Amino acid sequence: MEHVIRAVRADEWPLVKELRLAALQDPAAPVAFLETYAQGAARPDAFWQDRALGASEAGSGEVRQFVAVAPDGRWDGSVTVLIERPDAEVRFGKAADVHQAHVVGVFVRPEARGEGLAEELFRAGADWAWSLVEPRIERVRLYVHEDNARAAALYRRIGFVATGESVPVPGDPSARELEYAVGRPV
Repeated sequence: MEHVIRAVRADEWPLVKELRLAALQDPAAPVAFLETYAQGAARPDAFWQDRALGASEAGSGEVRQFVAVAPDGRWDGSVTVLIERPDAEVRFGKAADVHQAHVVGVFVRPEARGEGLAEELFRAGADWAWSLVEPRIERVRLYVHEDNARAAALYRRIGFVATGESVPVPGDPSARELEYAVGRPV
């Protein structure tokens, strides 16, 4: 693979914005993301600056965004990992009684799919989560829309297992987001 997988840097907010807006235009976006293109495009630069800072190594340490950078500098994919503590407010889904990482914002540009980028992005995110000493992460989880079979297949292929938990989709309580997780390696 020619791509470099790495964490974002705080000053890369224009690239964070561009990749997110590209993701929100993907045909799977309505079932993959809890935001529309119009909502993302309307956000001010300060939002994207804060987002990049918060997900970088210079941020709080509770969020990390990993990107797949092509040899020409183009970002072809991304995954973001949020740290969830049992005593903190859960951003999405159900609370757990263990420290866990929550994968969100998974996207690989259509023209870069099939190259193993998603797997490499997940590996980087999970490796970061497992490497934390405090808190010690016991599991990595994610949610996938019940109608997003392609994403669910990817998650199963890389080791995630459906937990049986689900939550209603925000804005559409008739649809469900299914929880998948993988436990800490021994």
